[in-house]
Amino acid sequence: MADYSHRLAALRARMKTTGTDLVALGPTSNMTWASGLSPHGDERPVMQIVTQTYAGFLMPALNADSQRPKTDLPFVTWADDVGPKAALKGLLTEAGAGGAVAVALDETMRADFALLLLDHLNVTRRSFLSDTLGYLRSRKDAEEYEILKENAVINDGAMRAGFAALREGITEAEVAAVVAQHYRDNGAETQFLSVCFGPNGAFPHHHTGQTRLTRDSAVLIDIGGRKDGYPSDMTRVGAFGTPPARYAEIHTIVNRAVEAALAAAKPGVKASAIDAAARGVITEAGFGPRFLHRTGHGLGIDIHEEPYITATADTVLEEGMVFSIEPGIYLEGEFGLRLEEIVIMRAEGAEVLSDLPRDVIMVPVKG
Repeated sequence: MADYSHRLAALRARMKTTGTDLVALGPTSNMTWASGLSPHGDERPVMQIVTQTYAGFLMPALNADSQRPKTDLPFVTWADDVGPKAALKGLLTEAGAGGAVAVALDETMRADFALLLLDHLNVTRRSFLSDTLGYLRSRKDAEEYEILKENAVINDGAMRAGFAALREGITEAEVAAVVAQHYRDNGAETQFLSVCFGPNGAFPHHHTGQTRLTRDSAVLIDIGGRKDGYPSDMTRVGAFGTPPARYAEIHTIVNRAVEAALAAAKPGVKASAIDAAARGVITEAGFGPRFLHRTGHGLGIDIHEEPYITATADTVLEEGMVFSIEPGIYLEGEFGLRLEEIVIMRAEGAEVLSDLPRDVIMVPVKG
């Protein structure tokens, strides 16, 4: 059984700083971060309650046996023939939450769970988790860094395997299968696979399909695996045979945008400044309208989490934050070119987790 007491202690310290009396978590990645539990999420209310003196769970009886080996925190269980209301009232009594409370709700829990809880509380102030548990989740510790770094190295190998599999007539799905096998061979599971041949790369969220690779095509591969509860994420590009016209020019611009964002990423800088640095390079080169999305997203237990690197993000970057930098230029009918790094914020700046260069990966046509 893993020890999560240090996370509960950190959460309670943060609750004290923010004047929060009670934190309520649904069966989400927030609960996984706080306790290691990931109970089945359906219409049956399940939640974790944390106060300064108590931490425990409202747990459907159906889930109790499967979750008990993961924690020594108390369960207040309820059965389908009785319903959850009395159990929840008992849980809140044990938690000492009978009076007026300032409550922080898990914004990713079901709305009916949240309303059930609020109906049982005398709420003086309510908020979501951004200032409490979310604040802590966005700052990775040394153990989390080691897991993320290992996943990045596995992903480097998966990317190499994907490009090494390229041959005339192979489908996107077949390349994705090679990548998935690499994850399995290294103790990871697939998080997502986006293999894009030719014009398909111009769609940032292209779904890998049955498109076959032809000579002189651009290739974009955006992939991620998951091991030990944390994911990886990276995009690299290349060409099978001769690259399309303008490919080298566009690659140079996008790589310069990555480098500008990396240079701008310092503790104390707003996330919006990172987006501005990358976007400025692409806009100055005349492709501003072809950069179709934000510059990045946080990465932790969830593949997308705080901090988000957008033009309007006021989040101030701090040491330990992990996020992507992934500018792109998308030319419909021709190709798309995106380069993505996952970085962790250090005192001196951004440390890139991948060891794989961002060069165009040239794959020769055989035969």
